[in-house]
Parts: sequence; structure tokens; C-alpha cells
Amino acid sequence: MSGHSKWSTIKRKKGSIDSKRSKVFSKIVKEITVAVKEGGTDPENNPRLRVAVANAKGVSMPKDNIQRAINKGADKNSASFIECTYEGYGPGGIAIFIEATTDNQLRTVSNVRMYFNKNNGNLGTNGSLSFIFERKGIFIIPKGTLDADEFEMEMIEAGAEDMQFEEGYFTVTTAMENFGSMMKKLEALKIEPESAQLQRVPKETTVLELDSAKKVMRLIDLFEEDDDVQAVYHNLEITDELMESL
Repeated sequence: MSGHSKWSTIKRKKGSIDSKRSKVFSKIVKEITVAVKEGGTDPENNPRLRVAVANAKGVSMPKDNIQRAINKGADKNSASFIECTYEGYGPGGIAIFIEATTDNQLRTVSNVRMYFNKNNGNLGTNGSLSFIFERKGIFIIPKGTLDADEFEMEMIEAGAEDMQFEEGYFTVTTAMENFGSMMKKLEALKIEPESAQLQRVPKETTVLELDSAKKVMRLIDLFEEDDDVQAVYHNLEITDELMESL
């Protein structure tokens, strides 16, 4: 989990440095819209919407923006989005799994293929990376005034598989099937996570030489900058040397 945890730290730092808040907001708006179309406008009766709203609050999205996104999802005349995934390999044979939400699949797959082809990678077939990644619940929680020992015991009782603390944040990992129960536990404790997501975590990571690793990171940046892409996962080991270079 070390590489995954470091990548979470890097993404938090990059988000503040690059001021990509508008792009983050755009991705969350899509998630809220899809959640509403799928399960209605009431977060209490729509777990997916409840998580999306929690994530919106975690990045300080204004309440008005959240409500507009909910209203947009409830509008029968608003655009419908399709959720799709893409799998492939980047430089050095690094596995890359992409989740997208789009209103035009032809545009999205064309862009994804182009990014791979122009950066020494190749787009594979869906299912080809199923043996590399497993879905886990990942919760990013600011420490605030939490007592670390007490909090850890609460998380273990709620089904946490792993918990790490870095730079003022707890990263709690659960099995996919325990995601909902962990959300309920945090709600009962009145703890609001900065992020709560089902992510694809690599079972093992691969170490590359620094130059090759940086090429992979540039490719990941290209995917993440695409408006249709919601999330990008990979099995590159985030070494201390790579982390310092970023």
C-alpha cells in the first residue's frame, strides 16, 4: 500500500499547487449528476449521491454548486452520461486503468487511445488488467482533533483492512463490501472524510528507473486533464526518489 498512499499524498499536493479546483469540481458535478439520475435527489436514500456530496464538501465545493448539480441531474432534459472504463499499458509496462464519464464515447476512446499511442503505451481490451487491481474503499480523513489510537480502534471495529497516517491525514482502506458500513460508521462518529471512494488498488507495484517513471507520470497527467476522465489508477511504485522529483 505504500506506493498507493504516497500517490494520494502527491495528488493532494498537486491539487493545491496547480489550482485545479475547477476541474475537480467538474468531475464531482458529473458524479452527482449520474448519482441523481440513478437513484434520486435525496442523499439519505441514495448512497451514491451521499458519497458524492461528501466528496464535494471535502474539496470545499460551495453548497450552491452542489445544489445546482443535483438539480441538473433531476432535469429530464439534461444530458445523460455514460460510465466506461479503459485499460492499457504505459511506458515500462505499467498497467493503467481509467474510469470515465462521458456524453460521447467515440470522443473519449479516441482521446484515450491517442494519449497511449503518443506516449509509448497501448490501449488494451477491457478485463485485461483484472488480475492486477482489486477494488477497495479508500477514505482520506483529516486528523483534526481526533485521538489517533481511539480512532484506529474505531476503524478496525468498522472493518478497516489498513490505516496509515501521513502529513495530517489518515488513509483508511476497506474491502469493497465494507465501503457502505464504513461510511455509516464515520457518519455515526460525526466524522466527515475529505474523500471517500471505491478505488482500484494494485495488488503489487512495479519499480522503474526515474526517467521511465516520470514518463508514466506525464501520461497519467494527460489522462487526468481530460474532461471525460474521472479517475486513473496504475501499478507504478511511487519511490522516494520519484516523489521528490514531482
